[in-house]
Amino acid sequence: MTSLEGGPAAAGAAQTGEVRLAGTARAVLMQPTTLCNLDCSYCYLPDRKVSRRMSVDVAEAVAAGAREWSRKHPVAVVWHGGEPLAVGPAYFRSLLEPFGPGETHPVVHAVQTNATLIDEAWCEVFSTVPVRVTVSIDGPGEHNAQRVDRARRPSTERVMNGIDLLRRAGIGFSVIAVLSDLSPGAASRLYRFACELGCDNLGVNLAEKKGVYAGAQEPESETEVIAFWQELAASWQADPRIRIRELDHAYTYVREELSGASAERAGRPVAPLPLVTWDGHYLPIGAELAGFSSPHHGPFTAGNVLDTPMTVLAAQAEAVPWVAEAMAGIANCREQCEYFAYCRGGQAANKYFETGRLDATETTHCRTSKINLLEGILRHAEHAHTR
Repeated sequence: MTSLEGGPAAAGAAQTGEVRLAGTARAVLMQPTTLCNLDCSYCYLPDRKVSRRMSVDVAEAVAAGAREWSRKHPVAVVWHGGEPLAVGPAYFRSLLEPFGPGETHPVVHAVQTNATLIDEAWCEVFSTVPVRVTVSIDGPGEHNAQRVDRARRPSTERVMNGIDLLRRAGIGFSVIAVLSDLSPGAASRLYRFACELGCDNLGVNLAEKKGVYAGAQEPESETEVIAFWQELAASWQADPRIRIRELDHAYTYVREELSGASAERAGRPVAPLPLVTWDGHYLPIGAELAGFSSPHHGPFTAGNVLDTPMTVLAAQAEAVPWVAEAMAGIANCREQCEYFAYCRGGQAANKYFETGRLDATETTHCRTSKINLLEGILRHAEHAHTR
């Protein structure tokens, strides 16, 4: 592969030096319930058939920490189950009430939902709190076939009804799709579908081995994955009416690389994306590890917000053995990988579920969703330049 300066490949030299975890977070994932009313074939969650609900006490503990962090920067609280709407709109409001507007900067709310439970009461919550909505749907018709309920019935019609209610209420929303089919035409079809839905942002996750889902296979060829991302970049450039999360991230890195800012990017503290579980356990990184245990480290938790303030748990996180191992993995990536400035060390959960270790380096997720993505958009740029 060549450098960005010389051609259509990733850039950035391997770096060395200390890797640190930032002491505050700009976003906190919250698990209001473990229960999900769907049973998607690729779901990684271990307890999605069990109804466990977050107490208001947990929400109050997190709110205290979020308000403290909001003195330094904005904070987003992302409600992410299970299916968050399974708690019902009245109880959901009770979980939001402790947060308030924030101190110096805002505390804002978002929800990741399958949209099947959206009704007028939920639209009122989203409008009045307000709450930013992201809907999970993988595409039109049969392309959403893996998202079924416990009776194996398709969910697409119910999702579309929920989306229609959002549109009629004037509530903007984003979409996240999980894809297994990367064949020619899949990227452009998904992009057209997202545009037709009227969302303003599309996120694309490739199905991967994670959690209780072991069915994801590595794509047959790197060429197929690169071609998928190249096609998605071309679709967006031809009609850039909505944003694509993965392209935003990649193009931001490319701009920093070309401006000479990638070394500074590589040296920034690692931004935590903590999850607080329904019962208050705090995971500073690797949210998908929640509910799992390591033979070496035991349960993946860095403490409980009901026992210790969240701000203290965040400040002390690197002293927790499994977090320290994950940070060692990021340091290994920094030393070995030319893409470190781009991806900042990969995902702890992917490393663990793919290799059984947290200090591993390259994973299938790295290759398909980071390296191949960057190669795809650079090939698109080269192709567009030479036409």
